[in-house]
Amino acid sequence: MKGIILAGGSGTRLSPSTDSINKHLLPVYDKPMIYYPLSVLMLGGIKEILIISTPEDTPRFEKLLGDGSELGITLKYREQVQPRGIPEALTISEEFIGKDKVTLILADNIFYGQGFTTLLRNAIKNHTYATIFGYRVKDPRRFGVVEFDHRQKVISLEEKPDNPQSDFAVTGLYIYDHRAVQIAKKLKPSDRGELEITDLNKEYLKWNHLDVELLGRGFAWMDAGTQESLFETAEFVKTTQQRQGFKIACLEEIAFYLGYNTREELYEKGKSMEKNDYGQYLMEIADRKHTDQYWDAIDHHPMMGLVKNE
Repeated sequence: MKGIILAGGSGTRLSPSTDSINKHLLPVYDKPMIYYPLSVLMLGGIKEILIISTPEDTPRFEKLLGDGSELGITLKYREQVQPRGIPEALTISEEFIGKDKVTLILADNIFYGQGFTTLLRNAIKNHTYATIFGYRVKDPRRFGVVEFDHRQKVISLEEKPDNPQSDFAVTGLYIYDHRAVQIAKKLKPSDRGELEITDLNKEYLKWNHLDVELLGRGFAWMDAGTQESLFETAEFVKTTQQRQGFKIACLEEIAFYLGYNTREELYEKGKSMEKNDYGQYLMEIADRKHTDQYWDAIDHHPMMGLVKNE
């Protein structure tokens, strides 16, 4: 399984904050926005990841994240010259994907919840053709909407419908087989001049090859693409971290618990940032002793994986 993070776009909804910087480099409380989707792919067990951004911003992501070796993963980069829609990420990634399956996530989508890692890993393990993730929202008219029957079988997909057939929005997280690249190549631009991910998903639906995983009440899904939602997401992260004592989407911590880096490497990374809370947190994690109760707590942490660094 390969992973793709689409971090391009013009960021006009966040202007003027994004007039000189990619929105996915903006902080969501105590870490860059790109950390959150990257943490999702890491928690899913994906180690080969491609980040797609604009020609101007790709070097900035490379400077921030490097080749991924410090996190025990492999990061590669490609450019999207113009924002021509989400499916273009698949055509840009054709060589990277090859004959593998791929998980695609939008870089401004943030997921949180007890058991999310298990749900994601099971979806990846059981994946066959195409899988989308549905989340109940108050006003589905603002989103792409998925309709399904009592067996959770997808019936229809609609983009921002006037009369939604369900309350479940399609999130910015998708799993595809390698055929998605060829399907994306055949899509025609919509009236707004972009390739639409809903059109790609509808192709899978025609063949009865589209599955949906539902994120229930215990989950939070946020699209940090507007000023209001960015502020709300930052407040959510701040409040949750302060109350629970864990950090959300702490890449170095996730890499440590998955066995990708050592306790010494984690401590040294924290030491390099010891004057701020993030660095102190990494040092604290590295200093903790192995106890059954501690590991039990980690196993049930909403953003931790299924593997412990023994």
